[in-house]
Amino acid sequence: MEIMCLNGWGGTLHAALLPYLAEAAPDILCLQEVIHSPSSAQDWLTYRDGDHILLQRANLFRDVASALPEHVAVFCPAAQGELWDGDVSIPSQWGLATFVHRSLPIIGQAQGFVHKDYSAVGFGAHPRSRSAHGVRVWDHEAGRAVSVTHMHGLRDLAGKMDTPERKAQAQRLLELSRQVAAPDDLTVICGDFNVEPDSETLAILAGSGMTDLVTARGFESTRTSHYGKPGRFADYMLIDREDAVARFEVIRDPEVSDHCPLSLRV
Repeated sequence: MEIMCLNGWGGTLHAALLPYLAEAAPDILCLQEVIHSPSSAQDWLTYRDGDHILLQRANLFRDVASALPEHVAVFCPAAQGELWDGDVSIPSQWGLATFVHRSLPIIGQAQGFVHKDYSAVGFGAHPRSRSAHGVRVWDHEAGRAVSVTHMHGLRDLAGKMDTPERKAQAQRLLELSRQVAAPDDLTVICGDFNVEPDSETLAILAGSGMTDLVTARGFESTRTSHYGKPGRFADYMLIDREDAVARFEVIRDPEVSDHCPLSLRV
């Protein structure tokens, strides 16, 4: 079974992202920074936040679902705000999505918030609402249940330092994972955590018996050449039984986002 985790960057590199996902077709795809604008027929809309202006793929959730037709797709919105088609505002939902191959029975799942609650009247002030999603599947080939939970961690304008909000977020992520997983499950927690390797977030997860594969295996970055800021880590993938890992990669080529895909085979 292959589990992939990726921040899709709102589909900014759509032309590279969609063919890559269609070819890779991981059994479980955990995708963050996903746009869903069901009232718009446009391919692209614009996100505006002060001086921060970024093109967004208007219906990235639909696009990825079309690229993975053999997967069950679940979209988990964190907020609905405005994207722009020229001078026309378009209501657009922002969040994360999970795609599970139809050969894997989904025998449990949970969706919740690790920071704030659903923001229905705008994306809100930073740090914004953040959701998480977990699925429990049965792997018939291995004869076991596997639980996978992911989140998109808080973006704090001050940086990636530890904060009380990030500590609470990590604890809620762990609680959601425990809500999904049974005691004997192989358990994975992943996502764009928006923290450094020495963070309190990773310490909390490590204290629960989880091993982070990015840092434990010596990878020096999870960002691509499209990310120009300092701090080369954001994405992590943790597992409770490292001996179950058949392969783990931080994929640097092709570049399909400003984040690298994390690929775990168990």
